[in-house]
Amino acid sequence: MRHYDIAIIGTGPAGQKAAIQSAKLRKSAAVIESAGYVGGAQINTGTIPSKALREAVLHLTGRSMRTFYGENYRVKRNIGFKDLTAVSGLVIQNEREIVRDAFDRNQIDLFHGHATFEDPNTIKIQREFDYEKVRAERVIIATGTRPARPPNIPFDSEHIFTSDDILTLKKLPRNLIVVGGGVIGTEYACIMAALGIRVTLIEARETLLRFMDREISEALTYHMRKGGITIRTCEKVEKIAVVKDDEYGTLAQATLESGKKVRAEALLYAIGRQGTTSELGLDKVPLTYDKRGRLQVNEHYQTDVPHIYAAGDVIGFPALASTAMEQGRQAACHAFDEVVDAMPDLLPFGIYAIPEMSMVGKTEQQLTEEGIPFESGKAQYAELARGQLLGDDTGMLKLLIHQEDRRLLGVHAIGTDATELIHIGQAVMAFNGTADFFVKNVFNWPTLAEAYKVAALNGVNKLSLV
Repeated sequence: MRHYDIAIIGTGPAGQKAAIQSAKLRKSAAVIESAGYVGGAQINTGTIPSKALREAVLHLTGRSMRTFYGENYRVKRNIGFKDLTAVSGLVIQNEREIVRDAFDRNQIDLFHGHATFEDPNTIKIQREFDYEKVRAERVIIATGTRPARPPNIPFDSEHIFTSDDILTLKKLPRNLIVVGGGVIGTEYACIMAALGIRVTLIEARETLLRFMDREISEALTYHMRKGGITIRTCEKVEKIAVVKDDEYGTLAQATLESGKKVRAEALLYAIGRQGTTSELGLDKVPLTYDKRGRLQVNEHYQTDVPHIYAAGDVIGFPALASTAMEQGRQAACHAFDEVVDAMPDLLPFGIYAIPEMSMVGKTEQQLTEEGIPFESGKAQYAELARGQLLGDDTGMLKLLIHQEDRRLLGVHAIGTDATELIHIGQAVMAFNGTADFFVKNVFNWPTLAEAYKVAALNGVNKLSLV
């Protein structure tokens, strides 16, 4: 039996960074991965595939250039599913190689097989025809999550499927039902609609992406409807089934509580994700998990068993690849008594819908509820030279500014490169900066970053009237 200073279960973003940080601290590290490849959902089924699919769709449909060349402009007329998955496959393979290379360079031992605890320090790695055991002084659980698959839904990976099954579809459906208006459902609804697929999005709540600033989420809803997506909010799905139709063959059908029936060639179920902890043998530790398979941790990412940590999606909110990386790194540092600053509360969120959106800090709703006096400053991409050059006349940057001390309280963006643009505001907010920073400084021209100056001037001008 091999002995290690630390064993990490999972090679997603949290597991990767935990292993590399441990190696940098000159500790022996083992990483255990149940799949035959590394990277977890981040690389193989979630973040990278969906973003690669989005970029392929935007390019092949010519969507980003239609302002210049007209609505009928396309790079390729007949887009097949192989055209889309080819891009995803290439990026996924490259990302896997980067992770494997990082493990090799840092002398991290990688084991493929299913991990289960034999006792608090011993892990059994079960392979198809054999197994082995490793012993570690410390353990980090970074197994992530997978899409929820309620037993009453007849998933068949063809007519009814989850986001994990997207890349295995044999063909593109002509019409699609998306159940769930969260990040995953919204992103895929936009991607499919951009391909000309008729999409119906069903969401039980009043608005899509409720955590976003309302003005931004309403703008997205407008653009989605303009793009041909039918959005049904305040509608709960009562039953999902595969049905036969004399004219159209096999279809997916969603029956709503209101009595409506919605049919399409395929249905994407995008409500919730489930932790994979039930398969780890945590009763041998012992550790318990909640009904969604999530583990409870303290501020140092320790579970109730001090030498066992957990990081990434398996511990719940915010469940982002970006935060998972830092959680894994911090867990490894604490495990070996390395002093590390706590993760800041100021986290950026990015939604890769069409158009993309991003935010950092407070929303208008939150500031109003907390009784904080604020003013908003806005810059429309249509008034920026760079926005004109990009052909994006719908984007917007919005700053929320404290009425009294002019501190920047929140930044919200929708449009081209919104997820890149947001980091400028994040940096200024981290240092308690004010709108005056943008007013007084010079930005490259023409750039989207210039939107900060335009928005700040707009907000400061409003403050002078208060």
